[in-house]
Amino acid sequence: MPITRPLRLIPCLLALAGCGVRAQLPVTAGMGPDPTLPPPSPSLIPTVDIAPAEGWPPGARPVAAAGLAVQAFARGLDHPRWLYVLPDGDVLVAETNGPPRPQNARGLKGWVMRQVQKRAGAGVPSADRITLLRDADGDGVAETRSVFLAHLHSPFGMALVGDAFYVADTDALLRFPYRDGELHIDADGAKVADLPAGPINHHWTKNLIASRDGKRLYVTVGSNSNVGENGLDVERDRARILEIDPATGATRAYATGLRNANGMDWQPQTGALWTVVNERDELGSDLVPDYLTAVRAGAFYGWPYSYYGRHVDTRVTPQDPAQVARAVVPDYALGAHTASLGLAFYDASLMPQYRDGAFVGQHGSWNRRPPSGYKVVFVPFAGGRPTGLPQDVLTGFLDARGHARGRPVGVVVDKRGALLVADDVGNTVWRVAPARHP
Repeated sequence: MPITRPLRLIPCLLALAGCGVRAQLPVTAGMGPDPTLPPPSPSLIPTVDIAPAEGWPPGARPVAAAGLAVQAFARGLDHPRWLYVLPDGDVLVAETNGPPRPQNARGLKGWVMRQVQKRAGAGVPSADRITLLRDADGDGVAETRSVFLAHLHSPFGMALVGDAFYVADTDALLRFPYRDGELHIDADGAKVADLPAGPINHHWTKNLIASRDGKRLYVTVGSNSNVGENGLDVERDRARILEIDPATGATRAYATGLRNANGMDWQPQTGALWTVVNERDELGSDLVPDYLTAVRAGAFYGWPYSYYGRHVDTRVTPQDPAQVARAVVPDYALGAHTASLGLAFYDASLMPQYRDGAFVGQHGSWNRRPPSGYKVVFVPFAGGRPTGLPQDVLTGFLDARGHARGRPVGVVVDKRGALLVADDVGNTVWRVAPARHP
């Protein structure tokens, strides 16, 4: 088939996909501690309804919740995905995207999905660097920008433990020497441990968090498929959170059955590790909710055999009833296909209304009609547990035509207590603080 023919087919294929299963429930039905889980509605052609990426027009910005204001902390970045705040207040941003993956999403369906991803702004090459942003005068805008680390390989998670700075590349956990206040690191990194990658590497992001005492590191590793369609032999050490000893590189599975965990943070009241997880696609616009959950050591969360506890996914063969029987029900649903990625608990005083709860960056759907996500929400907590429905904190990422001005990913709280949001389509880091506050 000449290349011009499949190019001409894109609008037709997308039109067919757009006629897929439309949501019968509001996205809020799939949110909260007790979400509604309707029967699956799979279709021959998956529902595709993704917002074309356009970026922000001059002078435009997201819409902050009442009593809050948003401004650009830094613009003109190259696909900023993840954030980390150093003890001195400097902000690190991973400018990154997926590495070459020659065996991921093969065939006509895979080719169409790659075109859809490009349309959504995910087709750019990875800058493979971490950039340092410094706001020395405290006005909420970074006036200093420097390349902190370069020549990485699709970097994502970051963590500082003492004088050791750790980076989770897509295929390895690396350690670099760190000195407070430096604008860049020239030293070569030392490999601490290999991370699952390879020619498929379907979910390429590897997030990273250190234990409170710094003696253990935790790394998220997403699945190598949607629901095991590439064979379970390629899912070795995937769909899990790994626990790594930074002194020896020894690695073990901390929790499993997590299709694509991303954000991780420690809940301020209990000290428990929590994560947000992207659940499976192609069961209809109302399934399956992404979720926020405490991570229990040794627990299994269902993937690929079941979702949201013991709801069996009949597409997966062979099934494993014993694994389904031990599947843990997540703590809190975040809505079907919201692509919830970023997670940051609030333990500061600048915005006391958010104390002890969690900010979640929702990158936005492709497999739901109408779209979901494309916002930053707040999940209130009481007594160390989530309660009620999520509250909108930052919206306006979609314009009136349904095009994406931006897509929020990583979220973090800066040294002064404001919320920072990485926007990979808008190439901006946004800062959210109380109105009329620096």
